[in-house]
Amino acid sequence: MCGRFARRSTQQVLADWFGVELEDMPWFAPTYNAAPQSVQPVVRLNRDSGKREFALLRWGLVPFWAKDAKPAYTTINARAEEAAQRPAFREALKQRRCLVPADAFYEWQRPDPTLDAKTKHPFAIAMQSGEPYALAGLWERWRPKEGEPLETFTILTTDPNELMEPIHNRMPVILEPRDYDRWLDPGDPSHPPVDLLRPFPAEKMLSWPVSARVGNVRNDDARLLANAPSQDEGGFCLTIL
Repeated sequence: MCGRFARRSTQQVLADWFGVELEDMPWFAPTYNAAPQSVQPVVRLNRDSGKREFALLRWGLVPFWAKDAKPAYTTINARAEEAAQRPAFREALKQRRCLVPADAFYEWQRPDPTLDAKTKHPFAIAMQSGEPYALAGLWERWRPKEGEPLETFTILTTDPNELMEPIHNRMPVILEPRDYDRWLDPGDPSHPPVDLLRPFPAEKMLSWPVSARVGNVRNDDARLLANAPSQDEGGFCLTIL
């Protein structure tokens, strides 16, 4: 599962990282607590020019065939191993893939499965290099009977790597920069690049405990990424593989 992430990189940094002209980007501010149903920037291919573009889409995919926008509440994530079969994601996987820029994502660890869910501890997971990265996403355009079309996205998840296993049994798919073009290129719709939907190398990542403040969507500030004392050890914890 991936239900929260942070994007602190400036637009200039993201323009350079994803190979997009800064002046062509829509304006958006950094966020330290991106949550489902919020509008976030994604990178996709422009259908006319074929070049990469930033677009502002709502998090929670609404299939093009949906009668209403209700599915968005249950489609913030798509399991990589099921996306090709599930009607909600099948067509998007074939031809509407995108990159979701992030600098960290959050996940909640429950130390003891017998304890109440309120005892879960939030962690932030980022790159050791401190660089931004791209989560593998799918996007859709839904047209209501009245009003403007709604563009939405979902984030693909996969099995955890060695860093994530102690925290959660799923992690978002993170793509290597060398694979961005292949993921975005529609190519042969009958053979989407599902081989890219795998756990990211753990040795390139790090995790650390953060404040429970991240659980409230109204909190959106840099302090959310600060290393918080571990409730188990009474100190600080930084995990690097």
